[in-house]
Amino acid sequence: MGDSQYSFSLTTFSPSGKLVQIEHALTAVGSGQTSLGIKAANGVVIATEKKLPSILVDEASVQKIQLLTPNIGVVYSGMGPDFRVLVRKSRKQAEQYHRLYKEPIPVTQLVREVAAVMQEFTQSGGVRPFGVSLLVAGFDDNGPQLYQVDPSGSYFSWKASAMGKNVSNAKTFLEKRYTDDMELDDAVHTAMLTLKEGFEGQISGKNIEIGIIGADKKFRVLTPAEIDDYLAEVE
Repeated sequence: MGDSQYSFSLTTFSPSGKLVQIEHALTAVGSGQTSLGIKAANGVVIATEKKLPSILVDEASVQKIQLLTPNIGVVYSGMGPDFRVLVRKSRKQAEQYHRLYKEPIPVTQLVREVAAVMQEFTQSGGVRPFGVSLLVAGFDDNGPQLYQVDPSGSYFSWKASAMGKNVSNAKTFLEKRYTDDMELDDAVHTAMLTLKEGFEGQISGKNIEIGIIGADKKFRVLTPAEIDDYLAEVE
């Protein structure tokens, strides 16, 4: 029987010490589209595949990279509706901090707050874990930062990370290409090449999304035209 008899209860540990519903949430993340992040010396890049369910869907209406504050952006792999809930909660937390202290919330603190919400959904009755992992990119007084938050509520700071369908190949590729002195433009090129590795068909500004933040501390999402210009440099 193993752990299967415990898989319907969120709050009961299996004999092997696991909460099996969290394992299922991680499976949902693993079947999502590939997303990745790279911390450069002077900024952070996050990128993701944007495959539409039908050619009839207006691609402008699908946004996988979102701003949480002017200097913090986030991307996900997994279930889009769960991501929307976390984005809303994160923005609310950031706004409350700003109202209280009259300054932007530090990246680490916002990540901790998001992780606390995700962890809370692993120990409450009548709820389920969030079926997403997040990559949070920001730039504050401590410089560029990249964090990954998982459905269990655990979070780590990364130099470069990937999640989603093609995670093992993407991480292997990043390990080979990453250097500590990498500049922001190089990080964008590396992110594109990493996505290209496991991408089926032609990669373009229409089917990938990229967000960057540099020393100006303003997070922005690149336009399809800007992505195509970067792609031309890579090729």
